[in-house]
Amino acid sequence: MYSRNRNLKLMNSLPVKLVLLPLVVLLFSTGTVFAQEKVSSGIANSIPVAGDVHDGDIVSSSSKGYVLSASAYDPTAYGVVSKNPAVSFEKINAPNTYPVITSGKVYVRVNTGNGPIKAGDQVTTSTTAGVGQKATVDGFIIGSALSSYENSDPKAVGTILLNLKPQYNIPIVGGSRGVNLLKNVKMAAASPFLTPLTSLRYLLAVLVTTLCFALGFWNYGRSVKTGIESLGRNPLASKTIGSGIVFNVLLTTLIIGGGLFLAYLILVL
Repeated sequence: MYSRNRNLKLMNSLPVKLVLLPLVVLLFSTGTVFAQEKVSSGIANSIPVAGDVHDGDIVSSSSKGYVLSASAYDPTAYGVVSKNPAVSFEKINAPNTYPVITSGKVYVRVNTGNGPIKAGDQVTTSTTAGVGQKATVDGFIIGSALSSYENSDPKAVGTILLNLKPQYNIPIVGGSRGVNLLKNVKMAAASPFLTPLTSLRYLLAVLVTTLCFALGFWNYGRSVKTGIESLGRNPLASKTIGSGIVFNVLLTTLIIGGGLFLAYLILVL
């Protein structure tokens, strides 16, 4: 009896109450948190997002506010909607306002538009609003996959755990490094979003490519004009003049090709 009374007194003591009370409150007031299977580890901020928003959607910033990402390798990708964040310091009262995580581990909606996603693959945005996909070329990514997703239907949408870290990415091994003038111009236009070194590389690549094209066509136009004038003055030397024109065409091709190769080296080295 004495032992029982002593235990009751101990349970009712102030230090014990201070320890047990928070645990009881946590169990009964937030018990649903322990039942959640997909809780993101990042800190969420309440942000108004336009569109039909789902849990796990990718959000981008725009001149009109925050919207669902709807273009591949979107340089304005901001974060991911997470309706079950581990921590959120703001209450969501405004309409069309959602908790958005900008870094950390978060569940994100993806498809297999660029192939199955395996753990460790880089993930980027896609043309499907709010949905990500595997990154296969140089460009902006939102992070790396921590789980896998496979589906034979490229339009089907699933969910993976992602280490969210929006940044520009260049594949180290096995990545496609397709380089062309339009891509160089596009990347140079997006240079404010890139790191200083990457911005410089694309700007130099565009400059070299443009100069080589201009020099090549200038040389070609001058040689053709000179050849036609020479042919008019001396028709008997048509073979020699024709050979000169062919040589200048080859020289023009060499100049343009050399410029493209130099631009490629600037981008990959």
